[in-house]
Amino acid sequence: MIKLGINMEFVRHHDKSFEWGVKKAKEIGYEYIEPMVHLGRELLSEAGYFHSVSMYDDPLMIKEICDENGIKISGLSTHTPLCKPEISVEYLKMAIRFAADVDTPVVNTDEGPKPKWTTKEMDYTLMKYTLTEAARVAERHGILIGLEQHQQYSKTPDGLKSIYELVDSPAIGINFDTGNAYLGGGGNIYDWLENVKHNLIHLHAKDISIQQGKDARGKVTGTPVGCACGDGVVDWKRVIDIVKSTNREVVFSVECGTVPDAIKSYETLSKLF
Repeated sequence: MIKLGINMEFVRHHDKSFEWGVKKAKEIGYEYIEPMVHLGRELLSEAGYFHSVSMYDDPLMIKEICDENGIKISGLSTHTPLCKPEISVEYLKMAIRFAADVDTPVVNTDEGPKPKWTTKEMDYTLMKYTLTEAARVAERHGILIGLEQHQQYSKTPDGLKSIYELVDSPAIGINFDTGNAYLGGGGNIYDWLENVKHNLIHLHAKDISIQQGKDARGKVTGTPVGCACGDGVVDWKRVIDIVKSTNREVVFSVECGTVPDAIKSYETLSKLF
């Protein structure tokens, strides 16, 4: 019931295009990818030096590239500040429609950096508004919204739960990020995963090096990418056992920063699967 994929961040430091990254993921052995999508035009993407995909492009072209390479899309990386509805509402709604067109079931986000001038009470009102608007569209299109730990409120189990419970919708679930959960210092990540496993719709397989853990744990809320899975602090067998007990299909989307780390992560996780 567990599938193996990779977030397209693994090609960012190689200055390669989305299409190049899809082909490389397939070459390594991954079954799924998780693209990042943006609004408007972006110079490096246009020039083929960056993996992010514009939602102004034809989603069926993206699906065509994946189909030609025998790759499926586990979800879209659509992180946007939920506390800033003037940005996030239309972005998430467009991302949900884009996800439906590329035939992927999940869009992933977190609450994002908050405005400097708002109170916590205001932030929760703003997040509820954003998630309500997004969930209404997601329900119509059959798409799930994965909430991830990565900012000020979601860095603890209670904080993530409080955001998850803001809107009562079958479209809202959890995208558990193992690395961010560890770095945020919110407690035992395995207990946390156990507690949310029945709401799990996607998982970011992110490992954290021992040195980064020593330097940053409890001081940051997350990190864009981790080290190769198997080179860090995460007990992957334990994570896999917890997810297997859900009896549902979950994609482990590896979040690492280089092609060599992607290869090492695939070798580590595929053996455990």
